Amino acid sequence: MKKARSKKEVDGSEEMIANYGFKDGSGEYYISIDTDKCTDCKDRGCLKACPSQIFEMEVDDWDDEVAIVKPSERNKIKFTCAACKPNRGRPEFLLCQVACRPKGIAHSW
Repeated sequence: MKKARSKKEVDGSEEMIANYGFKDGSGEYYISIDTDKCTDCKDRGCLKACPSQIFEMEVDDWDDEVAIVKPSERNKIKFTCAACKPNRGRPEFLLCQVACRPKGIAHSW
């Protein structure tokens, strides 16, 4: 189970990315949330769109309310997210990504 925040420079400005998930012998399974984009979102569409309800809101270290992956889901997201990630016919964007209006959610696998 891992939660890490990293700064990444994009177009001359820094953005904060929170990574939730795990790495094992079969690969890396992380959901990344751009917390700068998340703090500007008022809709919170990701909370409603995820059929497995893996997201929740939390106040971060900078007193911003951001979406996170629930601690109980972080070490099993490969399996929890499987319903939205079929081996064939996978949509270009997943439900949580479509619902995230600021486009702040990414999946590593």
